Amino acid sequence: MLTTTTLQNEIIRLKKELDVCILAHAYQSHDIWEVADYVGDSYGLSVQAAGAKQQTVLMCGVRFMAETVKILSPDKRVILSHSQAGCPMAEQITVDEINELKKQYPDYSVVAYINTTSQLKTVCDVCVTSASAVKVIDNMDSDKILFIPDCNLGAWVAEKLPHKQFKFVNGGCPVHAAVREDDVLHAKKLHPDAKLLVHPECLSEVVKHADYAGSTTGIMDYAKSCPADEYIVGTENSIVQHLQYACPDKKFYPLSKDCVCNNMKLTTLVDIYNCLRGAGGEDISLSPDVMSKARRCIDNMLALGN
Repeated sequence: MLTTTTLQNEIIRLKKELDVCILAHAYQSHDIWEVADYVGDSYGLSVQAAGAKQQTVLMCGVRFMAETVKILSPDKRVILSHSQAGCPMAEQITVDEINELKKQYPDYSVVAYINTTSQLKTVCDVCVTSASAVKVIDNMDSDKILFIPDCNLGAWVAEKLPHKQFKFVNGGCPVHAAVREDDVLHAKKLHPDAKLLVHPECLSEVVKHADYAGSTTGIMDYAKSCPADEYIVGTENSIVQHLQYACPDKKFYPLSKDCVCNNMKLTTLVDIYNCLRGAGGEDISLSPDVMSKARRCIDNMLALGN
C-alpha cells in the first residue's frame, strides 16, 4: 500500500528519470504542489513550460491550460493529468456564436479571457489574464470591447476603464459566481477583523466589499506581504490551505465553503503517478492552424501588456 510520502517520492523519482516537467495550477491540492516543478496561474505556467529544458510537460489543471501550454510549446509533448478535467467557463461559448456576435458588432474588438478553448482564441483579437486585463485593454487602439466569456471579470475591468465601451456575454465561472453578498456579510460577522481578498470572477456585489481584488497569484502575494493577521479568501478554497502552509502565523478563512472547483479536484497524486508510468492522462494534440491563430491572440496580449 502506498502512502502520500512514498507516492510523492516515486513521482519525483520518475519525473527526473523520464525528464518530465510537472506544472500544478494554484487550485490543485497541496500534496500535488509538493511534487510540481512550477506552481501558479494558468498563463504563467505555460510560460514556465516554454522555458523549461524538458520536452515533456504534465499539466495538473484543466484542458484549456494544457492547450495553452501546447500553443506556446508546439514541439513539446503536453499531457493533461485527467482527461475529464475541463473548465465550464472555457466551454460556454462556441466559435459560431462569436462569429455571429462579430457580425452584430463589427466595430468591436473581441477580447478573450485566457480561460477559453484554443478554438475560441482563433477568432478573437487579443487574450487577457485577470492580472493583465486592465493594462492590455487600456493599451488597445479600439475603444469598443466585446469581452468574453466572463461578464463579472469584464465588468470589473470596465469599471477601471470608463473611457472604453464594453459589451459582454452572459458567461463566467460558476464556482465564483455562486458566491453571494450574504456570504460576505456572514463571513465578516464571523471574522470582523479579517481582510477580504476576492477574485474578480466573483459578482460585483461581492467584489465591492473586498480589501483586495485580483488574480489568484495576486491574492496570495497580497496575503503574504500584508501585515494583517486574518484574511477571508474569496476564491477556490484550496488557496486557503496553501496560504495556511505559507503563512502559519496568520489565519485564513474561506468566504464560502462551497467555493470548490470539482474539475480541479479530479487530479490526484495517483493520476500523476499513472501519467508518468504511461498509464493515464491525455496527450494534447492541436492542429498547426489552430495553434498559429490562437498564438496570435496570445502574442497580441504580450505586445499590449509589454
